[in-house]
Amino acid sequence: MTSEKGPSAGDPTLKRRIEPWEFEAFFDPRELRKEACLLYEIKWGASHRIWRNTGKNTASHAEVNFIEKFTSERDSDSPISCSITWFLSWSPCWECSKAIREFLSQHPRVTLVIYVARLFWHVDQQNRQGLRDLINSGVTVQVMRVSEYCHCWRNFVNYPPGKEASCPTYPPLWTTLYALELHCIILSLPPCLKISRKRQNQLTFFRLTLQNCHYQTIPPHILLATGLIQPSVTWR
Repeated sequence: MTSEKGPSAGDPTLKRRIEPWEFEAFFDPRELRKEACLLYEIKWGASHRIWRNTGKNTASHAEVNFIEKFTSERDSDSPISCSITWFLSWSPCWECSKAIREFLSQHPRVTLVIYVARLFWHVDQQNRQGLRDLINSGVTVQVMRVSEYCHCWRNFVNYPPGKEASCPTYPPLWTTLYALELHCIILSLPPCLKISRKRQNQLTFFRLTLQNCHYQTIPPHILLATGLIQPSVTWR
């Protein structure tokens, strides 16, 4: 694969790639697109080869579709050893979190890392508890950063010739907002990220409402990144 030619016509992942406009539509953290998209990588055992594919919501959520496809294509009697990485446009809902934990309990030699572009109905207490249970069961859940966006662009997107380095970038504040809220979820703190939409012009508003418990418990570097607090200065 080269930046001059774009994905090679012989690239075995070409038919499994999504178009640039789809990537931007699904993974822009500022947009609240209803549908979800899943980009995933599987590394089997000690092999260095990585198998990649994509999935979207159908009658079931993308996470459930993956689990059903994964289990149906393998012999249930043989042990499965692999590491899986998901890049999700939305974090799992509580039902998907439960399904993921059940899947992993049935396949103890499978590890899962999840990167999310945004948090799904994060004020819902069941969704918050579902993510906590998922993390407590050993699943790594993180908000996507620039490095993850660029990785997905190179490996999952049918980018135009000469545009390998043209991964869409978003202001770091958006990543910080969701990372801050994910910290609140993990620490069982009240929601601090508020999202509202005006129906008349479809504008979406993001705002932070921090309580004392947030200031006392959330890592200072996360709060500093929001610009809501200033670093302390020691005068000599």
